[in-house]
Amino acid sequence: MGMLDALREIQSGNHEAMKVFRGGIAHAVAGLSQMSGREITIRHLEFKKVPAGGIIELCGGPDTLIIAIYLEISGKTTGQMILVYEPAVAFELVDMLLGQPAGSTQELTELEMSTLGEVGNIMGSFFLNYISDATGIRLLPSPPAVMMDMAGAILDAAVARLMEFGDEVYIIKTVFGSSDRQVSGTFLVVPDPSVGAG
Repeated sequence: MGMLDALREIQSGNHEAMKVFRGGIAHAVAGLSQMSGREITIRHLEFKKVPAGGIIELCGGPDTLIIAIYLEISGKTTGQMILVYEPAVAFELVDMLLGQPAGSTQELTELEMSTLGEVGNIMGSFFLNYISDATGIRLLPSPPAVMMDMAGAILDAAVARLMEFGDEVYIIKTVFGSSDRQVSGTFLVVPDPSVGAG
């Protein structure tokens, strides 16, 4: 099963495909543990079925400010992977990973952008390595891009691609953290529907 097949199976409610993606996310969070040198675990992971056109509304609407970590996926299947956070949550993630007191980060400077970029790099690599091992298809992430912009500006193209799979899609809501802190975000994997599955 290629990643494009897996996404289609997830959209149809296939639990085995969900299990593969769930394992990939667990592997990605384990990568954050290695990055930070502290135990970070998944507290909650939910595949949520939503109207494809309603994803942006779930992020607060097209004019809501969000922070997104964006990676291109290359290999036999191409696409994008996007981690979406509210700004305050992204700042909390930076504080957690850098071992800073909660509330230390209040804006995106070069240090914070670099930290979030490394989050994308680690999570993207660990996630795609797991999916590659599970599907037998080599998948590689691009260097991450960290963006802070309105939800509509960042997510419009991704939503349009997801709508090619159907009127309703599954997004992955995650909560992970250390013993004393938790952060929540939305995980989107958007294969290119024009590329044949492996």
